Amino acid sequence: MEKLSYRTLIDGDIPPWVMRFIKHTGKAINAYSMIRDNDTVLLSASGGKDSLALALALSIRRSWLPISYELKALMINWIEHPIPDEYRHKLTTYFTDLGYDFTIVNEHQYPSSFNGEFNCYLCSRNRRRVLFNYCEQNNMGLVAMGHHLDDLVETSLMNLCFRATFSTMQPVQPFFKGKIHIIRPMIEIHEDVTQRLADAYDLPVVKPVCPYDQTNIRARLKPIIKDLGRLDKLTREHIYHAHQFTGRL
Repeated sequence: MEKLSYRTLIDGDIPPWVMRFIKHTGKAINAYSMIRDNDTVLLSASGGKDSLALALALSIRRSWLPISYELKALMINWIEHPIPDEYRHKLTTYFTDLGYDFTIVNEHQYPSSFNGEFNCYLCSRNRRRVLFNYCEQNNMGLVAMGHHLDDLVETSLMNLCFRATFSTMQPVQPFFKGKIHIIRPMIEIHEDVTQRLADAYDLPVVKPVCPYDQTNIRARLKPIIKDLGRLDKLTREHIYHAHQFTGRL
């Protein structure tokens, strides 16, 4: 089946299920006061389906609002696993069409400071380092990440089962005494929604290279969470609400 052009969504031809996705994303933004008038939002663009879906929602939503915010996107090109030239062009066109100021930076995925070690924690920390350095250099304090409800549930179970803490990623997470905030506008969105969007529309998805993609704990928890969802379809929502989050200060 041929995919539809994402440009039809920009032009206003938005089917009900995509409209629900955008409005549900906006609901979380409003509930936690993630984005305010005149904010500059830096999207962490991995090139995966989730960050591309978030890029779309933030752009289309902005056109409906009485407030204005600036959209920028930063994509890290890992030198050890570079983005194919074909996708550099596609991603640049995609973000430009959505009204983003799009930048690609070259960084080492395995910096010398790792001393030869590499794992999910170090990779995540390295990505945040690049994002935070970029924010500091460009006087920005708001970073949007494409984490969704399934990511939150997986992190909750990882911390509960393997670290004896009931904690997880937050909808709004301050760093450096509030100088920078990470926001997660899709924190109430199921992963199957972003997958459906990528299946239906020609989003320029380029899968980030991860040596542990299919073997890490997060990947092994996915079928367990699906089984829990069969026992109670609101399992993910129950875990989400149990955290009793607060909004951006």
